[in-house]
Amino acid sequence: MFALDPAFVATSHPLLGLPLCESRLQDDARYGWIVLIPRVAAARELEDLSQADQGRLMAEILAAGRAVRAIGAALGRPVEKLNIGALGNVTPQLHVHVVGRRTDDPAWPGPVWGHSAAVAYEPTALTVAIQAATGALRTL
Repeated sequence: MFALDPAFVATSHPLLGLPLCESRLQDDARYGWIVLIPRVAAARELEDLSQADQGRLMAEILAAGRAVRAIGAALGRPVEKLNIGALGNVTPQLHVHVVGRRTDDPAWPGPVWGHSAAVAYEPTALTVAIQAATGALRTL
């Protein structure tokens, strides 16, 4: 049975349940950042998904990219580059990060992971980010 790793609950906000994945907004206001977690019990690697689910995941990654761009536009920080990663070294449950990057972001050009402590969204910006993301994800 699928259960969301508690690490995601502690560091992100729920968006929409997509056909395959839970989608969550990472609580770091410096980046538009969505995490997709496939609802497949015990999945740790992409190869643990069926071929059909691998295709669904790709479609959901592309939708999350549109949503990350929508977050950037809504907050006045247009995304210049999308980074997509499925690391899982710290939280082994299969998940995919879709991160909007800008040449003026604090981690540029390096990775966002391990760069510095997250900066939580202010309440108004969080509401704007969630609305922008969910609006874009609904088009999936």
